[in-house]
Amino acid sequence: MPESEKAAERQDSSSSRRHAFVAGGSGGIGAAICVALADEGFDVTLTYRANAESAAMTARAVRQRGVNAAITQVDLTDAAAVRQTVEAQDRLDSVVYAAGPSIPMRYVGDIDPETFADQLGRDAAAAFNLLQPALPKLRTSRGTVVCLVTTVLRRWAARDLLSAAPKGAVEQVARAIAAEEGKRGVRANCVGVGVIEAGIWDDLVASGEYNDHAVDAARRAIAMRRFGTAEEVAAVVAFLAGPRSSYVTGQTLAVDGGFSI
Repeated sequence: MPESEKAAERQDSSSSRRHAFVAGGSGGIGAAICVALADEGFDVTLTYRANAESAAMTARAVRQRGVNAAITQVDLTDAAAVRQTVEAQDRLDSVVYAAGPSIPMRYVGDIDPETFADQLGRDAAAAFNLLQPALPKLRTSRGTVVCLVTTVLRRWAARDLLSAAPKGAVEQVARAIAAEEGKRGVRANCVGVGVIEAGIWDDLVASGEYNDHAVDAARRAIAMRRFGTAEEVAAVVAFLAGPRSSYVTGQTLAVDGGFSI
């Protein structure tokens, strides 16, 4: 086959593939999600805020699966910039919110109003900034939304309000989309993330927020007596993003080893 025909064939194949947009694709769990979606045949656009090197590594891993990868830097708290980024996408078949700020572990009595408001803005508002402008393209593709939240929404863990409160709002945004956009073919679900040995958990351990005793206590609270992996979360996200979950919407599936039982 002449090279011109091969190039045209590759272009046709690319244009017919589904496109996933992953906010937070440079993080530990976000990177695994990008790879899992690539394994499902999605072209992937991933966002990062500051870690360009990790974003580039993730994009390379996606391309090794034989699909396209694009990287875009955006601050999800900048609503106008996020809208511009979303509207610039040719198509959206799935939008994944896998982002979120670092989480100070504090008891309620030790949280000041400014910190609480900041966490809401950097997580709940960021998710809304992404998902609301994506709706027109998702309606066209009859696409999907998947948001990472926390399993603490189902079983409380001390000092975790600054994670649970924003993620509770993220879950409600997803439920609203599921309820209001289902008639247009759009589905929205969440994944309740337990203790995963990647990303924020690693940062908390490294910072000393969790000492050895606290880590052991966290493990004992899990029915399976082990922590999860980013790949285990990513597999569920890929399921919810694709057609195998075609009659699932408005749900939060816990990937937590049984912590929330």
